Amino acid sequence: MCGIVGYIGYRETQPILIEGLKKLEYRGYDSAGIAVHTGQKLEVTKTVGRLANLENRLTGEPLYGTVGIGHTRWATHGKPSDVNSHPHTDNSLKFSVVHNGIIENYLELKEELVQAGHRFLSETDTEVISHLVAVEYEGDIVKAVQKAVRKMRGAFALGVLTEHEPDRLVAVRYASPLIIGVGEGEKFIASDIPAILEYTRDIYILEDGEMAVLTRDGVELLTIEGNPIAKNVFHVDWDLMTAEKGGYDHFMLKEIHEQPKAYRDTMRGRISEDGRSVVLPELKVTPEHLRGINRVHIVACGTAMHAGMVGKTVIESLARLPVETDVASEYRYRSPIITPETLVIVVSQSGETADTLAALREAKRCGARVLAITNVVGSSVAREADDVIITLAGPEIAVASTKAYTSQLIAFYLFGLYLAQTRGTKSEADIAHVLAAMDSLPEQVEKILAQAETVKGIAEAISKHSNLFFIGRGIDYAVALEGSLKLKEISYIHSEAYAAGELKHGTLALIEEGVPVIALLTQEDLYEKTLSNIKEVKARGADVLGIVNEGHEAEVAKSVDTHFAIPRTLPLLTPALSVVPLQLLSYYASLALGHDVDKPRNLAKSVTVE
Repeated sequence: MCGIVGYIGYRETQPILIEGLKKLEYRGYDSAGIAVHTGQKLEVTKTVGRLANLENRLTGEPLYGTVGIGHTRWATHGKPSDVNSHPHTDNSLKFSVVHNGIIENYLELKEELVQAGHRFLSETDTEVISHLVAVEYEGDIVKAVQKAVRKMRGAFALGVLTEHEPDRLVAVRYASPLIIGVGEGEKFIASDIPAILEYTRDIYILEDGEMAVLTRDGVELLTIEGNPIAKNVFHVDWDLMTAEKGGYDHFMLKEIHEQPKAYRDTMRGRISEDGRSVVLPELKVTPEHLRGINRVHIVACGTAMHAGMVGKTVIESLARLPVETDVASEYRYRSPIITPETLVIVVSQSGETADTLAALREAKRCGARVLAITNVVGSSVAREADDVIITLAGPEIAVASTKAYTSQLIAFYLFGLYLAQTRGTKSEADIAHVLAAMDSLPEQVEKILAQAETVKGIAEAISKHSNLFFIGRGIDYAVALEGSLKLKEISYIHSEAYAAGELKHGTLALIEEGVPVIALLTQEDLYEKTLSNIKEVKARGADVLGIVNEGHEAEVAKSVDTHFAIPRTLPLLTPALSVVPLQLLSYYASLALGHDVDKPRNLAKSVTVE
């Protein structure tokens, strides 16, 4: 979720780029830089860390010019560092590129370029783009960019500037947002509206496969193939805070709606082109080591722990390995049995969770190999683990985690399948079947999000209660725990989640007339048993909301008061769908009660003390 800003006009570009990047700080970043054509040549300044570091460097050595590009980077390829920061240049230093997204085939392209004599300074996929453009340049930067883009696979939003043509700035969008700002005698590019709102409210919104050629006097809109296109100018009437939230009322709602993209981004580049296997080139662990593992420990806190509970079922089902799940704050103190044949998986959105980091260190001290699933490249957890799977959810601003959690689920699905194919516990056809179902998840989430108003009505009714229960069996129980936690975190309604089969062991004593119960019924092999549990709470006066698979609505309607259907998928994948209406439920319940959705009381985004 990096930030891009570009400018061509009559003003000094450095302050415009810096101020634009500041407006994108809410997206999160670990480094920043700008490239400016000074009238004589292209010059680049970039630094790791906060924008203040970049400003300090530019105070002593300012870049003067009226055309330039800037970037704030959220690391995906290579740790945060000066050299890995954007903008990137080719060996001649005459072509500069800023890039959001991922180039899936960058290693293949890089190898070809190295063989042709190109030298690379960074670990990034982006640097490949600047070299490609330089190779293709024959006097026309637009054609060079088009040729380079046709060789690339993945997701990208690009800003490209060359010393050879300082009066043109090229922008490209493919699966990563990019807008064009239109002002009198000046034009802008940006990855999000807040970056340029101070200067113009008239924008073009690029769609996938479109590009723009900016000059001071105009904007030419083209397809990547070079065909001209017509597009209406969109006039922005939002204020700045609303713009930062993408038009949504809260960051949490924005992040809930970003989940389809987060799913796609986390899967992108990790599935073979034929869709029949998982590819995890970032892992250093050998297949031999994975085949020698005899147990797995999953360790995490809070929401990440709930993702780990889903991960336990995924790994046991696919790879047929015994899996234990532990709350990180308890893991060290129970003297866990850890051997070199144990794989410990630690899960942390921030990568700085103190208890999880302590558990990681204890596991390594005992000789285990540690795999981290985290959203932050260069975090403590990512640095200290033996292997890392980065979830590409992008920065999450709201305290209550949504897209980071579901991206962790996607990471567990990918790793579970990778273990299965490495250990030979699932056939290629079985793995391809799961991957095909995963490919449909983003579209299915979008279908759920389109029914947000239905969930809103249910949430407003629930908000009038002070106690509530979630029930589910099997993997549904893990989702029930997460749904309950979300509701507690931001609405402050007392909520408990129980394995539905445990109702007779005491929980039924708490069920009385009118108490809301949210029941998950997505597991076909447990469907009838869960339906029986629902009848138990209904007999005691509960008001039941059933989360069901499409096709079961009519039957479930006979036993519940309200139901919400999710699209059908494989039973193992249902958590990636069933949690979405529960996230919306929590959001709208909190909203109805007038609470601060993004900043709930007494909670912090990253828990960095034990």
